[in-house]
Amino acid sequence: MKILLDECITKKLKTFLKNHEVYTVSDMRWNGLFNGKLMTKCVENSFDILLTIDKNILYQQTINKYNVTIVVFNARNSKVSSLIPFLPSFEKNVYSYGKGKLYTIELAE
Repeated sequence: MKILLDECITKKLKTFLKNHEVYTVSDMRWNGLFNGKLMTKCVENSFDILLTIDKNILYQQTINKYNVTIVVFNARNSKVSSLIPFLPSFEKNVYSYGKGKLYTIELAE
């Protein structure tokens, strides 16, 4: 899978996604692009997934108009130690996610 880590996700997470082709917004030189423009760039550059912790993205965009999957980790912060617990669920489901849809991953309490 070709994955873009949103600006709000630490680049340190790349190390833990070794089975995928992972880029950061900085890698792509897309810093400062916001949701609509960023999602358009994702589609134009054949990204499969935009990975974020931005819980408001659902309310800011019409997700189904973009041919990219949005995955939101419902994390309290972007520290890599806070994001790692979301990875097992992400990896388990990554190949079943549909384009033009948003998925939120929650942690079991």
